[in-house]
Amino acid sequence: MSGPRHTARRIALAILALLLFSPPVIGLFDIPSATTGPSWLPLYLFCAWGGIIALAAWLQSREAVLQDIPSLTETRPDDTRHEK
Repeated sequence: MSGPRHTARRIALAILALLLFSPPVIGLFDIPSATTGPSWLPLYLFCAWGGIIALAAWLQSREAVLQDIPSLTETRPDDTRHEK
């Protein structure tokens, strides 16, 4: 069960991916020059894609860890402190 915070983070990650792979940003790295050698585009695409995958994996694992933590408002069957 994911809350609104996790959904917002997934949407933000999708927007970041759209911005990183938009043509104007990609065009910044697709300019070869005589001083720097070949285009930086393949390295940029590899690093940006890897970063998006790493962020998605981190968000997913963080959500899985947070789901394993019981809520403070939940009462467990073995919790008899509040029963009379």
